[in-house]
Amino acid sequence: MWFFKFLFTEAARLLRSAEGRRLLWLAIQYGGKPRNQLTDVTFGRFQFRVPDALSFMWQFREIFVDEFYRFYTTQQQPVIFDCGTNVGTSIAYFHQQYPRARIVAFEADEPISQILQDNLRRNQITGVEVVTKAVWTNENGIMFGSDQADSASIYSLTDQKLVPSVRLRDYLLRETRIDMLKMDIEGAETAVLTDCRDALAHVQNMFVEFHAYLDHPQTLAEVIQVLETSGFRYYINTSQYRHAPLVNHRYRGNDSMDLQLNIFAYRN
Repeated sequence: MWFFKFLFTEAARLLRSAEGRRLLWLAIQYGGKPRNQLTDVTFGRFQFRVPDALSFMWQFREIFVDEFYRFYTTQQQPVIFDCGTNVGTSIAYFHQQYPRARIVAFEADEPISQILQDNLRRNQITGVEVVTKAVWTNENGIMFGSDQADSASIYSLTDQKLVPSVRLRDYLLRETRIDMLKMDIEGAETAVLTDCRDALAHVQNMFVEFHAYLDHPQTLAEVIQVLETSGFRYYINTSQYRHAPLVNHRYRGNDSMDLQLNIFAYRN
């Protein structure tokens, strides 16, 4: 099974931290669950319902073990924009690290947003405004393909339908300071960031998950240009590794995507 390989290759590193040990226990408990099946999981003091246990464990690793969303702030009530919230694993982390934060959570997939809101109520997480709309460049709606796990996107052809949208730029300009802007919007990030390029001056930290889909241009240079002209420093990594990448052009054997990067942007 997949999690036995995971355990043997990662166990030594993970055992050194409490959250790493918790991930190992989650893998033992839920690693054998069928894909795309509603599952109740417990991690720390949180109890969540998730639509896919394997996707949740990857989220937990990035968010709680590797702390992709950790940032420094002196603000008593930091403002966090979470674009592409999914079921709320990121919200649980933000609430744990920054208990007085004011969070605006955007989730385009209506069934996933309902699970998100149920998880927030179940865990008594307050201070979160949930916007069940896609983050985009206008308010005219956008064609959006659903997915049972965590990869629904504007490029997915599965159950594609028109969903309501918001112009993120308008939300950004309503604030005087945004301590963290997290953006995991499955391919819409280039268009949205380009539209917001004149509205990022008061954003202090940013996480962008960059995606490149097959049969669509790779637009990493556009994203980096927005960050550089907005005065950010940045660091880029990827969770994928390819053997013989000049002949192996797929992201983890993915049939729709050939590149995914994590971009961490911050101000000195």
